[in-house]
Amino acid sequence: MKLGQHKKSLLVTGLMIGALSLGACQKQEPDNSAETDMSSEQAVPMSAEPAEPNDAIVATDAPADDVADDTVAMVTGGVAQIQYLCTPEFKVDATYKDDANQVVLETNQGTLTLDKTNDGTNPEVYEVKTAIDGSEGITEWRVAHKARETGVIRVLDANNKEVNTYECKREDKPAVAPAG
Repeated sequence: MKLGQHKKSLLVTGLMIGALSLGACQKQEPDNSAETDMSSEQAVPMSAEPAEPNDAIVATDAPADDVADDTVAMVTGGVAQIQYLCTPEFKVDATYKDDANQVVLETNQGTLTLDKTNDGTNPEVYEVKTAIDGSEGITEWRVAHKARETGVIRVLDANNKEVNTYECKREDKPAVAPAG
């Protein structure tokens, strides 16, 4: 081959490589047919960044004594607080935890958490294997009516000999008169 023919071959080869390079760099337009649009998935670029930050926020709470006077607790669902006046005379604050089938009784003798022992609602029966003052024994709380208007506390001492019974009625809170 002669030098002139090599130059022509190299020139044609170079032009072909250039044309192929330019064709590879150009963006190809998709086919606009309806069948292609319906069956093809469109590529969505993904970000390396997470959608939401994973930073944990740690909050430190103030001690209960610092906020006790100006904090109002809102409890929703399954909790009811009722005050009862019992005879022989003493007061009972009952906090019903319906979701847990429990009642917490607070008296001047102590605080007990009793578990519900029946499926009924009239009366509801709660019991714990501790006397109301925290000593050995059994305490039973029976509350009647849909609004839990009346209740009976029975306390059996450790010797299973003496039963103390207290009849309790729901105490309505007095209405607060407007300041003026």
